[in-house]
Amino acid sequence: MTNLTFLGATGTVTGSRFLLEVQGSSLLIDCGLFQGLKKNRLRNWEPFSISPTQIDRVFLTHAHIDHSGYLPRLCKQGFKGKIHCTHATHDLCEILLRDSAHLHEEDANWANKRGFSKHKPALPLYTVEDAENALSHFEPYHYGEDIFLNESLRVKFKDAGHILGSSFVDVKSTIEGSPKRIVFSGDLGRPSRPILRDPVQPFEVDYLILESTYGNRLHQNETPERDLAAVINGSVDRGGVLVIPSFAVGRTQQLLYALRELEEDKEIPSLPVYVDSPMAIDTTAVFEKNKGYYGLVAKVLEVRGTSILKPKQIKFCRHRDQSKALNQIKKNAIIISASGMATGGRILHHLRHRLPRSQDTMLFIGYQAEGTRGRTILDGNATVRIHGGDIPIKAQVENISGFSAHADYNEILAWLIGFNRAPKKTFIVHGEPDASAALAEKITEKLGWNVTIPKFEESFILE
Repeated sequence: MTNLTFLGATGTVTGSRFLLEVQGSSLLIDCGLFQGLKKNRLRNWEPFSISPTQIDRVFLTHAHIDHSGYLPRLCKQGFKGKIHCTHATHDLCEILLRDSAHLHEEDANWANKRGFSKHKPALPLYTVEDAENALSHFEPYHYGEDIFLNESLRVKFKDAGHILGSSFVDVKSTIEGSPKRIVFSGDLGRPSRPILRDPVQPFEVDYLILESTYGNRLHQNETPERDLAAVINGSVDRGGVLVIPSFAVGRTQQLLYALRELEEDKEIPSLPVYVDSPMAIDTTAVFEKNKGYYGLVAKVLEVRGTSILKPKQIKFCRHRDQSKALNQIKKNAIIISASGMATGGRILHHLRHRLPRSQDTMLFIGYQAEGTRGRTILDGNATVRIHGGDIPIKAQVENISGFSAHADYNEILAWLIGFNRAPKKTFIVHGEPDASAALAEKITEKLGWNVTIPKFEESFILE
């Protein structure tokens, strides 16, 4: 009997965790942190739904923290098995998990110093030592490489086109000559985007676990670079500084690519571009190490001698004093800092300093989950709470959605149409309730598939 239990990413876009029990093996696909609303974040502190000692292996679709960030705590609670992913995902997790642990320690120290936590003392969710322990469990593979758990149970990673190394997990279980294929989409990327390849097309899928982040939305602008140019030129005209909260992995590199292209096309002036995130700096180096994952256009540019991720005046701010010095810049600069939803990290200090300044601009270039500071700012609130204080929002606030690395509902439907037959059941996950419901309705209406939206900790027997 094959059993699938949804331990996260139900009714929310974070906390991706799916338990597949098949042929006597307990496999956890993704092991992410819950983010956003407090009720979701509190789940990170709860005991795992089953004992981690009962899990045999973990398979990661990609490195983003909402898919990988619970691993240090899982290992701390007794998980002893292997963690499998692509080689690029492993390289990125070495950065992300250490950085996440550092931020948890730093946030706990800050809370204790400023006294704004009700816990005495405030403790980190996990430590850097816990992250190092988790990293010792990793065993990476290449795209398309067979991972045989036994002679009749095989797992593969296939390119999902979302971020560097991202994949969907393809599980094939064969019992008495009858194969059953279960596919976990992870986060599905978009076709024809810079740097990375398009998502691979799967076939012969019996059960599909499908993300729905953009299940009720379309990317309105297919040329977001034009909007970016307009925001940058507007910032220069106002005589201020442009601050961009950006995910360190994937989004920052896509942004650097776009800035370089706009400079070369004379659409924007060449401005100092400060990448103020050690994680983003290290991630950019991982991209340059893994150019084999690039799409054709990016590979051709690199062969011609173009450093595709380097605008003319790029400046990397690794150290804290370099970050603090950015407060002295009054105009004509771009600051890119993590995190993308303003949930933590150095971006919070930039927001505290820049949000009260009407001449400065805040630009969001990715999805802002419910309950995050990014959503609070985008929703037009007068203030946002940062480090225990209410910061007035007087800066210009802009939003460009076209840079998203998530497929919208038309792009998801186009991917699904490529399936050679309908799965027996499609489970819709990793979306806010309205988005998941909208995508389920579209799949039912357009394709006639059997679609289910699972609830937290709900289990299904896969016949």
